[in-house]
Amino acid sequence: MTVIDANRMHEIETRYPEYFHQSFRQRFGGLMILIATLLYSLYAVWFFDLPKLFAEAHWERVGIYLSQWVSYDVQPEFRIEDDGSIDIRYPRFSPLGDNPNPDWLVNNPDGSITVSISGTSPTVTVSKSETIVTAYGVSVPVDVFGGAPKVVGPVPGWMTVYDDNVLADLGFAGNVSISVDRVKIRKRFIGWANFIFDTQSSFFDKPVGEVVSLIVSGPRIKPDQSNLSLAFDDIWNNSEWQHGDVWTKLFQTIVMAFLGTLLGSLTAFPLAFLAARNITPNRLLNQVLKRFFDFLRSVDMLIWALFLTRAFGPGPLAGSGAIFLTETGTLGKLYSEGLENIDNKPREGIKSTGAQTVLVHRYGIMPQIVPVFVSQTLYQWESNVRGATIIGAVGAGGIGLKLWEAMRTNANWENVAYMVILILIVVFIFDTASNALRHRLMGTKIH
Repeated sequence: MTVIDANRMHEIETRYPEYFHQSFRQRFGGLMILIATLLYSLYAVWFFDLPKLFAEAHWERVGIYLSQWVSYDVQPEFRIEDDGSIDIRYPRFSPLGDNPNPDWLVNNPDGSITVSISGTSPTVTVSKSETIVTAYGVSVPVDVFGGAPKVVGPVPGWMTVYDDNVLADLGFAGNVSISVDRVKIRKRFIGWANFIFDTQSSFFDKPVGEVVSLIVSGPRIKPDQSNLSLAFDDIWNNSEWQHGDVWTKLFQTIVMAFLGTLLGSLTAFPLAFLAARNITPNRLLNQVLKRFFDFLRSVDMLIWALFLTRAFGPGPLAGSGAIFLTETGTLGKLYSEGLENIDNKPREGIKSTGAQTVLVHRYGIMPQIVPVFVSQTLYQWESNVRGATIIGAVGAGGIGLKLWEAMRTNANWENVAYMVILILIVVFIFDTASNALRHRLMGTKIH
């Protein structure tokens, strides 16, 4: 065991004062940060009234929207005529086409109709006097003969009785609405209906093998057009999914992000040299340009898009302009700060040879800043692909506007899912490509 005397101890304290004579901030700084974080969290809970917010939130809508993202429904309506016959009607633009004859709908010998909602159960049997809903192991008759519909027997928990209507909630499979003279059924299917060919296409509802055979070697459906060309036109101009319009708008979004970022970087590059204090020794000019960059950055891209939409009208020009203004401010600040942090030794060495200012910048500054500038620009370009989608929703064009239109109807959530997936794929591709280019320019390996 080593014993340290008082002199040795004093010598150690003198040599390492930062360990033996810490300030109050050094000793209790971490604890103070923790306490401040906890206090702020409690304040946020109180300020936003989070318990009430979570209690009153419509969490059930999450499941509804997600189910609509991955499915579609068919809504046959059964009208009970005065003579006791049952007339079957489908909404306009039904996924089943103009003359549907689905195998899940069976006409019984007694004149009633049985609809299979999901496999063998639930089922709904509609007759002129009553509707029988079979689900969750029980059959519930609903009397529809005169007056308001009336449930015969106990009312199960999945059925709700109103004054003139009885609603049966069958979960993801669908629902049934029963009134005196009509029964409306919503039957849900997994998948995206008519994603390739819509109901107006010559290839609609044909098996895959038959479609391939027609395209490869079958007789022409239209004498003046090949089947391959006809199939492509039907897919591109699909009236339900609008593939052509969606992909065109997606390309507009990519072009908006590229053009706005490119113009912003080209504008910010020379201005950054004038804003950097070590490059341009004019403090007034430095400050004016830096405040100009701050102004362009402080106005959000969405606000710029609103201004430019009013000026130029809706379209990609307004979106490109909004990205250009925002990126001029953002990249101008990043570029000027990068220039102010360069190593001045190469620059001073080249200047000492009597080289002109252009050559000093070319050989003393550019080799240091180009990889950093390109890396920053690529990151902003990648970010603007996402930003261009948001500003499109306010009229700046691109797929953002298309996405907003689909969401506003509150009915085309499968179309929303389609566009969201396309956006995710594009962002993933650009993120991967941008990372690869940045690592190559910076001379680092991708892990």
